[in-house]
Amino acid sequence: MTNQDPVAAFHQERLEHIAQYGQDEHFKRLSQDWLRESMARKYVYNFDWMGRPIIQYPQDMVAMQELIWTVRPDLVIETGIAHGGSLALSASMLALLDMCDAIEAGVSFDPRASKRKVLGIDIDIRGHNRSAIESHPMASRIEMIEGSSIADETIERVRRLAAGYSRIMVCLDSNHTHDHVLAELTAYAPLVSAGSYCVVFDTFVEDMPPGFFENRPWDPGNNPKTAVHAYLKQHPEFEIDRGVHDKLQITVAPDGFLKRR
Repeated sequence: MTNQDPVAAFHQERLEHIAQYGQDEHFKRLSQDWLRESMARKYVYNFDWMGRPIIQYPQDMVAMQELIWTVRPDLVIETGIAHGGSLALSASMLALLDMCDAIEAGVSFDPRASKRKVLGIDIDIRGHNRSAIESHPMASRIEMIEGSSIADETIERVRRLAAGYSRIMVCLDSNHTHDHVLAELTAYAPLVSAGSYCVVFDTFVEDMPPGFFENRPWDPGNNPKTAVHAYLKQHPEFEIDRGVHDKLQITVAPDGFLKRR
């Protein structure tokens, strides 16, 4: 008979499985093959979050809710808005954090009193998307900036807003070229609080066949993953949380979950 805590035993067993996935080359190849084939079939476009299209894999949606729940940020900064599904996901998680905080404190939940916010940045917020986001139930938690994410005026505006927050997470998902993502990392990664994350999406471009993304400027050798590796050479305060990738296997962000020490 064992006296081991069954909850602790469950979590330990899960960690052991995840560690095995990271060493299982056959499983990793299968996962990469499926990612490539599903991307060719536009599988990533199939999903919504709270009624808004979210161009992410379900695994990455789950990863984001886990990170937000763990980090408990009061500000999430996202570059790239598209249809607004990712903004809705982050905003809904922040709303859940507020509700749980109220329950634990034994006080009434007033969503209007919350400071937690999602800030979305996009060079072109199309009218129909802006209208849908602004009329969404999560709209009070969302602020949007239209402009290039790497323009000086945009960066300064974001920094001024972020100055009022203490626990910040950043997600980069706009233009996927090396130079653009490296400029975004330089601008926004320093805003990430200790113990939180800068999540760089679409690093998987580096692992796709050359020319896979027709009519796009990014390709192997010129993409978010190459930018991540260049940035990390000069910024030891960040490290790749490889456990996230090992757990997910199917993700558009291999080497893209950057945790600040």
